[in-house]
Amino acid sequence: MTYPQGVTMLLRLGRQLVIVALLGLSHAAFAEEAGIAWSALEPQQQVLLRSFEDRWSQLPPERQAALAHGSQRWLSMSPAEREDARGRYERWQKLSPEQREQMRAHWREFRALSPEDQDRVRERFRRFRDLPAAEREALKARWRELPPEDRKALREQYRSARPHPQARERGLE
Repeated sequence: MTYPQGVTMLLRLGRQLVIVALLGLSHAAFAEEAGIAWSALEPQQQVLLRSFEDRWSQLPPERQAALAHGSQRWLSMSPAEREDARGRYERWQKLSPEQREQMRAHWREFRALSPEDQDRVRERFRRFRDLPAAEREALKARWRELPPEDRKALREQYRSARPHPQARERGLE
């Protein structure tokens, strides 16, 4: 079948665009598979990540991406946010391997929650954090005094997003 010259040119151009798009996608996939070149990092990122420079090309692409993302986040933080991050890192370093694994398990559990449940947990944490220190300590003491089966029941109630019927009267809501 023959087409008018204008249609033929459009078809040829369309094929060329498809080829260019496919080459671009394969290049992007290759770049992701190959990782991030050290030279592709911003100079400020290179300064932050200088301890990785010698072995950067041997790092798995996922690790390179995580480090690049983390360095970018660090650079975008205010001095107060950086100080908070340093404090969290120091506390993390002081944890035992068992405590770290428990924290990771809690984090995985949190990430598995729906966005609404994550917001609910964050809000409850903020409310607890904003309590006066004496009230926080009193709540912690009351929690520790509860029998394990009561603590388990309360955890399950919070996880299911339904308030425990006695949580308010116990001051644990």
